[in-house]
Amino acid sequence: MIATRLGIVLLFVHALAAATLVVGPGGRYSSAREAIAGAAAGDTIRVESGTYPGSLVLDKPLTLVGVGKPVIHGDEQGSVITVLADGCTVRGLILEHSGGMLVKEDSGVLLHSSGNHVEENELRDVLFGIYFFASSRNIVTGNVIHGRAWLGAGERGSGIHIYNSSENTISGNTISETRDGMYLQYASHSTIRGNHVSDVRYGLHYMYSDDNTFEDNSFSRNVAGAAIMYSRRITFRHNRFVHNRGVSSFGILFQEAENCVAEDNVFVDNAVGIFMEALRGTVFRRNLIAANDTALRIFSSATGNTFEANNFIDNLSPAEVIGRSTDTHWSGAQGGNYWSEYDGYDLNADGIGDVPFKIQNIFQHLEGDYPRIRIYLYSPASQALAAAEKAFPVLEGSREFDRHPLMKPVALAIPEPEKARQAGIYPLAISMAMLLIPAVVYRKGRER
Repeated sequence: MIATRLGIVLLFVHALAAATLVVGPGGRYSSAREAIAGAAAGDTIRVESGTYPGSLVLDKPLTLVGVGKPVIHGDEQGSVITVLADGCTVRGLILEHSGGMLVKEDSGVLLHSSGNHVEENELRDVLFGIYFFASSRNIVTGNVIHGRAWLGAGERGSGIHIYNSSENTISGNTISETRDGMYLQYASHSTIRGNHVSDVRYGLHYMYSDDNTFEDNSFSRNVAGAAIMYSRRITFRHNRFVHNRGVSSFGILFQEAENCVAEDNVFVDNAVGIFMEALRGTVFRRNLIAANDTALRIFSSATGNTFEANNFIDNLSPAEVIGRSTDTHWSGAQGGNYWSEYDGYDLNADGIGDVPFKIQNIFQHLEGDYPRIRIYLYSPASQALAAAEKAFPVLEGSREFDRHPLMKPVALAIPEPEKARQAGIYPLAISMAMLLIPAVVYRKGRER
């Protein structure tokens, strides 16, 4: 009890002793660098509106806060702000003109310490945006990061790069035109929530990073919305993977990953919705996979994965299997999946189709042997061939069956458009999700 009271007293005395140092017109200091040199641990440095040349190093616990979005103009070498002390805060600044050396982690903010807050800054003309180097328990929120669009993708750094770090929280950031939006390597127990990433290679990229969660993020116009590689136990919910298109583009890509959980996500208008190579023991539940060229691309190396209670709606092809077959489970505790092209019946009215659904596009099966016929993939002739094959099957085709297909779409936990917009979730995905399901149900009702 005595020790606790003493600790409270010391904190109170420290708070009374902490000073606020003002940089700018009317302030004591003309540069943030001078104020840092004159500050004591725990002080606040308030930077007034204006442009201040010179990169900064925080080597003691300080709060560096901007008023009116002042600009810290870096030296065009090294990082604009380097944080060496634990417990620092960097808020409300415009940071620009870092160096250009990838091997030296030249960044807008370079964290070499833990327990920091980086909040509501704008970073532009920086190689890496915010770089965590053996830096844990930080909170990075509300930042806008623009990469160097004039560089080739391989010459840029990531918007947020986390290396050998754990227990970080990344939320509400907007990232564009970097190499990867957020890159985690040897990074565990981190939470990534409510970020919006566009026009990058991989919106979110895990490498050798276990036990992480990402939710309520939006990934659009990227080569891949997310890539999970050599990582285990990644849980992701309520994310939007929208309009990720190109020759080899995906909503999400898995490679050598295992024991992940995907729930209530939206994969809309991607070249491939979900790409699975050497993915093991993963559950996909209550996701919307709609209006993609190919809903699923599954390699035979993907084993022990389960799809249950997902909505597959108006994809040009439901699945492409690379190899003879997979051991994918197409139903689980919540039943099978809803397929918009399923035309079976339900005589006992239990909501489950009485006829298994064969998961294939027969014309795409032929394309594997004759690639040039792709130009006819969605022509009337291809549709006629698909209908004829269904009536008089002569090709072996896919060995994948959903033996418990659902007759109606599954209700998904998709936020209302205004709430989604406030959370930074890409509104197009919400609109398409709300329109696609009723439209397909109406159409199938007319067909019956």
